[in-house]
Amino acid sequence: MVYQLGIIGGGVMGEALLSRLIAQGIYAPQQVIVSDPVPARGEVLRSRYGVTATTDNAQACQAEIILLAIKPQILSQLARQLAMVAIPPHSLILSILAGVPLARLAELFPQQPIIRVMPNTPATVGAGMTAIAPNAQVTPQQQAQAETIFQAVGEVVQVPEASMDAVTGLSGSGPAFVALMVEALADGGVAAGLPRATAQQLAIQTVLGTAQLLKERNLHPAQLKDQVTSPGGTTIAGVNALEQQGFRGAVMAAVLAAYGRSQTLGQ
Repeated sequence: MVYQLGIIGGGVMGEALLSRLIAQGIYAPQQVIVSDPVPARGEVLRSRYGVTATTDNAQACQAEIILLAIKPQILSQLARQLAMVAIPPHSLILSILAGVPLARLAELFPQQPIIRVMPNTPATVGAGMTAIAPNAQVTPQQQAQAETIFQAVGEVVQVPEASMDAVTGLSGSGPAFVALMVEALADGGVAAGLPRATAQQLAIQTVLGTAQLLKERNLHPAQLKDQVTSPGGTTIAGVNALEQQGFRGAVMAAVLAAYGRSQTLGQ
């Protein structure tokens, strides 16, 4: 049987995509095969979603679209396993391996159409941000298919591959930076006398609501900040404290540090 989608790696991101692709009817269960080295994990995915599960990566590589959802560290091992496998020449390779450039993927999968993909963790709840960078062999139809797949878990933007490390530093690593900010906001609330549960609820909803407001009203962040800060008020006092502590510089430094590390991983 020729499968429409083969997923190599049944981990968190692989399942996040699988669950939403099936739920939204983008693929029927019988069109999907998932390969995972742990038979029990494959059985879980088979029972939850009705897809075919296997431990044979070669079988999953016979699909029209092949999603590599493994850790970058085991890419070479996968390549050795597939060295003698005849992958259909038209099959599209989608790689979500952080830091692995198209040139490296092309060495392992010569002549294949390949799209390098960088999703982020909010994809697991359908609120992800995914960047894609195709190689020259990718057709417009294949790019549209890739966009449809990742739109199932959020928004999609195309960028030049040279920008993928910057994407990794911003949206790939960004959820951890935002989580730290939420934790710090909650800690501030606790320090000011709020119960922990209340402080966390306030912090989470404040960040969520602010992001939604910026997006829906297409506001520049500075516009919203100016709307909230009244002369001599509480907010400008807090903004002043953040500036004194180097808040914006620290966030920028975090993105640049993650960007630099992504460049190192790709070497």
